[in-house]
Amino acid sequence: MAQKVILVDDLDHSEGADVARREFSLLNRTFAIDLSDDNQRRLREALGLIEKVLESSREVRQASRARRPTDSPVRLRGHTTTDVREWAREQGLEVPVRGRVPEEVLDRFLAAHPDAVPDREDAPEREDAPERAAGASGRRARTERDEAPETA
Repeated sequence: MAQKVILVDDLDHSEGADVARREFSLLNRTFAIDLSDDNQRRLREALGLIEKVLESSREVRQASRARRPTDSPVRLRGHTTTDVREWAREQGLEVPVRGRVPEEVLDRFLAAHPDAVPDREDAPEREDAPERAAGASGRRARTERDEAPETA
């Protein structure tokens, strides 16, 4: 038994011998559609217009989402989070290898290192800022780093 395939135009749903699968590219993507010769001509004209419009246009990118301010730890003067992690491990405190240093560890580091407390204008406003700053004597404590000879 023989079968006959009848292609139908995807735009106007007409049948005809001139309906065929047509491929076209748009925005670096390839599409396929069944069209008659007349609708293929209309599609080419529309794509030509779109190409002209795109050549004269510029892409607008969606603005990135602003990050919400977090309760970031006080910035440490003269110390890095690596210094805090090393000190915490020496003290037997658990501290993650990456990510945020726990507040309790940071508080203990600041109590042990008053020189790390930033000036008021350097520090972000925090509810517990007076407690942290209370340990600051204004004098810088000597550390092993100060006593180590410099190498060039």
